[in-house]
Amino acid sequence: MAMDTKALIMEAVAGYTYRGEYVRHEPLGNGHINDTFLVVCNNGERDYLYVLQRINTKIFKDPEALMNNIMGVTRHIRQKVKAEGGDPERETINIITAKTGEPYFRDSDGHYWKSYVYIDDVTCYDMVEKAEHFYQCGRAFGKFQGQLADYPAETLAETIPDFHNTPKRYETFEKAVAEDICGRAASVAAEIEFVRARADFMRTLTDLQSAGEMPLRVTHNDTKLNNSLIDNATGNAICIIDLDTVMPGLSVNDFGDSIRFGATTGAEDEPDLSKVNFDLSLYEAYTRGFLEGCAGRLCEKELWALPVGAKMMTLECGMRFLTDYLQGDTYFRTHREGHNLDRCRTQFKLVADMEKVWDEMYAIIEKNK
Repeated sequence: MAMDTKALIMEAVAGYTYRGEYVRHEPLGNGHINDTFLVVCNNGERDYLYVLQRINTKIFKDPEALMNNIMGVTRHIRQKVKAEGGDPERETINIITAKTGEPYFRDSDGHYWKSYVYIDDVTCYDMVEKAEHFYQCGRAFGKFQGQLADYPAETLAETIPDFHNTPKRYETFEKAVAEDICGRAASVAAEIEFVRARADFMRTLTDLQSAGEMPLRVTHNDTKLNNSLIDNATGNAICIIDLDTVMPGLSVNDFGDSIRFGATTGAEDEPDLSKVNFDLSLYEAYTRGFLEGCAGRLCEKELWALPVGAKMMTLECGMRFLTDYLQGDTYFRTHREGHNLDRCRTQFKLVADMEKVWDEMYAIIEKNK
């Protein structure tokens, strides 16, 4: 018989050696994939805070490989932070090992859990409120690339296979159009044509990788603003979190996903496209931070491909939203009729905007590299 969530949480808490005695737990953050909790313990003198997450094995089908990825990458970053004279307790995630000695805990219902030390006195922003925050985000993700530039990316497992294989995403899209199981294709003919007109472009990065011109890197693959922690005292981004999707990939895709998410004047699901514009000043702020953080570790081909990554990730994401709309909204969580279509259209609007300022995007790379 399946146990209730509270009982499973308590079983997971008992599976770890936390400092002090358990006091309470509460939901943490607004993530849509894993169930995340803040666990508070106390030793009679002070509180000790921990993050406890139940891994969503519907999405991450090999949680043991996922945790091995995270352990390897965070150990590497920790060594780099120490060598730089930084604070490894705050500048990388510190995984708590379960009592079994494993980097995860498996409960009696078969769920996998992970836990790490909670980093306090930081702020996590869901939206870009000012350019400085986006610059700091860029600097943090650039530093993440720089610190891991010498990590053997090929030794990491793919936690979600072909996650950013855009040509394969396109094949899935065309299949959804052909099947048209919800009878929606006719009403989105303009959006379908928008994708098809850029089918050749979608092979740009995978072709470069196949030709050996684009190096395999350790990539984060979810480089949103809220996955970088801003230190309250200094205003600097100090730590990258949410490492579940860390796997081998292309640095330019990590760059591009941040631009897709942050260099815009509107929300990802804004129905009024007049409010959605590609913000070149935010693009420049992030680019400046990212390249500073990378500290010269990117090759010339990667520098050239940064704008390509921005357009590619935005186009791919819009195509995925459109695919899900055609398939009946089965993957992305929706909250209203046409929600995925609204999301798709914002991404395509940003792609169109990028194409209008393509030369300026390249000029900003040249200026900051």
